[in-house]
Amino acid sequence: MPFKVMMVFGTRPEAIKMAPLARVLRQWPGIELHICSTGQHREMLRQVLDSFELSVDEDLQVMTQGQSLNGLSQQLLINLDATYERLQPDIVLVHGDTTTSFIAALAAFNRQLPIGHVEAGLRTGNLKAPWPEEANRRLTGVIADLHFAPTAKCEANLLREGVPEANIEITGNTVIDALLWMRSHQEDLHWRPSADSPLAVLDDKRRMVLITGHRRENFGDGFQQICEALAELGQRYPDVQFLYPVHLNPQVQNAVYRLLSDKPNIYLVPPQDYQHFVWLMGRSYFILSDSGGVQEEAPAIGKPLLVLRDVTERPAVLEGGTVLLVGTDRERIVHHASQLLDDDKVYARMSRVHSPYGDGHASEHIARHLSTWLEAQAAGGPA
Repeated sequence: MPFKVMMVFGTRPEAIKMAPLARVLRQWPGIELHICSTGQHREMLRQVLDSFELSVDEDLQVMTQGQSLNGLSQQLLINLDATYERLQPDIVLVHGDTTTSFIAALAAFNRQLPIGHVEAGLRTGNLKAPWPEEANRRLTGVIADLHFAPTAKCEANLLREGVPEANIEITGNTVIDALLWMRSHQEDLHWRPSADSPLAVLDDKRRMVLITGHRRENFGDGFQQICEALAELGQRYPDVQFLYPVHLNPQVQNAVYRLLSDKPNIYLVPPQDYQHFVWLMGRSYFILSDSGGVQEEAPAIGKPLLVLRDVTERPAVLEGGTVLLVGTDRERIVHHASQLLDDDKVYARMSRVHSPYGDGHASEHIARHLSTWLEAQAAGGPA
């Protein structure tokens, strides 16, 4: 009988990082994979799955309009509990730091099901930044049985918190697997956006700055200052294209479209599927983002990144000098973006390839360790 592995995710970033692992586990001998989507980012999730030629086995469809985190958590707990009871998986795999991740782990823990935490051990030390992600990571770490840590620093964080060393495996980050697979796939196909894509507005002869933003802790004044900085940069550099795929969250949409929709060289486009976003990263001159995954992806392809946050749970990216924390202060954003646009030496220093998150084989490493662990459990080995 194959081992039943259940993978639970609900947001676009989770899907991107779990997709390469899912592709590996679908083919791994002795493992039967069941993919469960909670639908936390429903439309954007479908884009990712299509890009990686994957489908889910179960879609819980828990999101409703205007839903609070507590409301989401309640629905997740009820629905996942019923799913676990029906399927009785040998282990539940969750990823990272979302509400889906923590509640899926909690529901599994309450049923005494083993939990594997992919991308474990990232910490800022500040429960309010990022919020609620930092708490979700820590709480998941308390109840997980297997911790797949991207780096030695992540392992050290877990050891300090009392996680047994035998329960931690350093694997690299699956986002590098996803990124390299997609870039290779695009190169093989000589892939470019179609003529009717919103990205067709881009002029290949002009520099392009890519922007993303969605963090809850930046809602309100943070997004106001980010947008004001972008408006100033757009006016200061009329020959530069600023392209912003705008997150679907209404609080993001309202601020961005209100403050930036009339700027001639700032292009506001819908959220892009992963293959389009990877192409945009490669096409960009540099990136402005508050995303966690982009902090791992941009350095791996030599793109300077200004992070629109005050702290990061990924300190390894700062060590290479290709990533800089600029927060949401308007003047600071404008200053450092202007340096990259004006100073060739600064740009050269920040555009080196720096990838502390592995060589693109994290998924195989995780699958191998997971398979060995499950076999040991079946034989009555240590947890």
